[in-house]
Amino acid sequence: MLQDQKILITGMTGQIALPMAAYLAEHNEVWGIARFSAEGSREMVEAAGVHTEVADVADGDFSMLPDDFDYLVHMAAFQGQGLDYDWAIQVNAEGTGLLMAHCHKAKAALIASTCSVYHPHPDPWHLYTETDRIGDCHAVHAPTYSMSKIGGEAVARTMARALNLPTTVARINASYGPNGGLPVYHMDWLMNDLPIRLRAPAPSPYSPIHQDDMNAQVEPLLAAASVPATVVNWGGDEHVKAEDWVMHLGELSGKMPEVVYDTFPGSQPGAGADPAKRISLTGPCQVSWRDGLTGVYEARYPGGQPAPGIGGAERLTAAYGND
Repeated sequence: MLQDQKILITGMTGQIALPMAAYLAEHNEVWGIARFSAEGSREMVEAAGVHTEVADVADGDFSMLPDDFDYLVHMAAFQGQGLDYDWAIQVNAEGTGLLMAHCHKAKAALIASTCSVYHPHPDPWHLYTETDRIGDCHAVHAPTYSMSKIGGEAVARTMARALNLPTTVARINASYGPNGGLPVYHMDWLMNDLPIRLRAPAPSPYSPIHQDDMNAQVEPLLAAASVPATVVNWGGDEHVKAEDWVMHLGELSGKMPEVVYDTFPGSQPGAGADPAKRISLTGPCQVSWRDGLTGVYEARYPGGQPAPGIGGAERLTAAYGND
């Protein structure tokens, strides 16, 4: 476990970064940046023991931050609708490089990428390896995501060499936990009596990874950082159909899921990631997908009723993402 280190984490209002920062803050000095545009968001992060500063990765201005961080964990990203590729590249690529430049004294950087950088494979059961072809995955929920994240990887790899900053680029798959994620959006839709939308044709396989495993794997992924950068898939050990976790959610809730398939030309139903390289760096995951989703359901819907602040219907478009 990382201890007594000064760590900067970006994207503090996002699904993954907040619980990760809270975990690391137990034994480290953790700083977190975000725009904090939602009322109460900054206070929520500070309550987790994180020192916050308001910053927009798109601006590239990090002058409000010290430059003596031991580690950088860059989770912030733009993932949204629209076809403004210039803006997406500014956030996901330029922002990454400028942030790494500010943290050039760090021992290592962990840069979050996505399995959406892989070019769609005709076999839905194909497990993408780190050396597979990359390209536009035609993400329905975020048309600019694939290309801007590929640009982000290129910038991160360049900055690792230019700054001699050991770097790991980690391609996230279907991450999830009590704070959200693809299987959890499906859970919320089910509990709100909404249809669960998957991409045609069936099946829709993924490599889900629980937040607890991601938290525990930050240290070994930082330890694996190198120049040139280490590129690794960041998904779980199990290859799971979304249809299977949807049925499991139905069993937990006593509700009958309604699954609807949408066809999107050029896209694919899912994207599983080969975990072999990641396992060689971090060891195996500790949370199985069934146990993980059961725990999330109990946290979000104790007694079958939503916990305070739990919604779900507003995350409709997130159904088609990988991270």
